[in-house]
Amino acid sequence: MSQETLEPDLEWLRAGRTLIDVRAPVEFARGALPGAVNLPLMDDEERHRVGIHYKQAGQGAAIELGERLVGGALKRRRVEAWRGCLAAHPDALVYCFRGGLRSQIAQQWLAEAGIERPRIQGGWKAMRQALCRRIDAAAERPMLVVGGLTGCAKTELVQRAGGPDLEACARHKGSAFGRHPLPAPAQIDFEHALGRELLSVAAPYVVEDESRHIGSVNIPLSFWRGMQRAPRIRVEMPLDWRLARIHKDYIEDLWAIYAGQYGEWLGWALMRKQLSGALARLRKRLGGARLQRLQRLQGLAFAEHARGNPQAHEAWLAPLLTEYYDPLYRHQLDKHQQAFLHVGDWDSCLAFARDWQASRAG
Repeated sequence: MSQETLEPDLEWLRAGRTLIDVRAPVEFARGALPGAVNLPLMDDEERHRVGIHYKQAGQGAAIELGERLVGGALKRRRVEAWRGCLAAHPDALVYCFRGGLRSQIAQQWLAEAGIERPRIQGGWKAMRQALCRRIDAAAERPMLVVGGLTGCAKTELVQRAGGPDLEACARHKGSAFGRHPLPAPAQIDFEHALGRELLSVAAPYVVEDESRHIGSVNIPLSFWRGMQRAPRIRVEMPLDWRLARIHKDYIEDLWAIYAGQYGEWLGWALMRKQLSGALARLRKRLGGARLQRLQRLQGLAFAEHARGNPQAHEAWLAPLLTEYYDPLYRHQLDKHQQAFLHVGDWDSCLAFARDWQASRAG
């Protein structure tokens, strides 16, 4: 009976290959490999009981308990889940935490059902280590950081220059109003998403200026230090241009995601809750009087939006830019006294970034 193992290969992740993760759901939730589906050998409770028995009585006794817990009809259901995945993705690979006993058992049960599939040697841990090494290596390559006031479409510029898009990996736009409607990734999942993205984009890298914290996750320290060392450019665009961009990001695009994900009624309620909550969290920085004024304008804007006038949000977005975001960014500039290789409008910054990349390629 085949017990084939394959050395970890990040090309599987770059190509989007399906991976069968047989760890327990609680392990999967802490962090998974990109492209993985969780079809566990044991559920959380079964794993917990087997783990306790392993510590008390050793591996042999733990295996015997596992066979009793996951046997008969339950075993058939687990195998059928793997078979179904492999029917849709015949080249899928199997892995567990270290590529050991659990993935070996899954491989054996599949072979008994007539399906031979290799497992990943070293499992999740080996693949994660390879992804982290990829991030560390990228941090040493040439990097250009794009700064600018809120609303200057820095993310789009980075995307046009080839990424990597840190905010997309974090599912967060990096501001108080930047939370994504879908749940934020676990820290490990963010790191894996970044590592996977770095497999598909080539150095020299163009990245957006970010604090180390993006929403609920942190940029890996090595990559963050690379960003801190990197030269910078700054995008400058007029207020009306930036206001239109903020309206698109914070209102139009957000509404499209909420409506598509939750439907119009619930999506509308959730979007209002997110935007009003984000504004309330700025109380310390805005002060009570200014916050109340913006909250009143925001409430009026939602009422107008419901009547078919989404542009009404500009009444609170404009002072949010000029009274909060712009002074905050300028304070950061004064604090760090950053020198910029280039300062200009969006098109000139994109052209500069591409020329910079070309001059350092190879």
